[in-house]
Amino acid sequence: MSIPGGLITPIVTDAGSKAVSKISTEMKDLAGRAKEGKLAPEEYVGGTASLSNMGMFGIKQFEAVINPPQGMIMAIGAGDKRPYVVDDSLQIASVMSATGSFDHRAIDGADGAQLMKAFKEMIEAPLGLVA
Repeated sequence: MSIPGGLITPIVTDAGSKAVSKISTEMKDLAGRAKEGKLAPEEYVGGTASLSNMGMFGIKQFEAVINPPQGMIMAIGAGDKRPYVVDDSLQIASVMSATGSFDHRAIDGADGAQLMKAFKEMIEAPLGLVA
């Protein structure tokens, strides 16, 4: 996230075991304290993966650079209404891009592809995230 002194990547620990609502609450708290310069080092150093969202600025697609020592970053672009085939019928759908960058010294490319596949499946059926 952007703060007056540059970029900082607040860390949500153990995100895999938390509900989306809990992650959202933690991110709001971390973001607020980051803007005030009140994060402890363990709240922004040592993460394993990052999300970069330029979609909020209308950017449709971009490639994000991994923040060492992290092993991956996912770039999230803006949703855009486009023609899309659904059940063999041409329809209008909101489509967004998500690009994964993986440090192959830490994450095998095939594992990265599986992560991107799982993300695609979850984002296409978002009600499964609230369970």
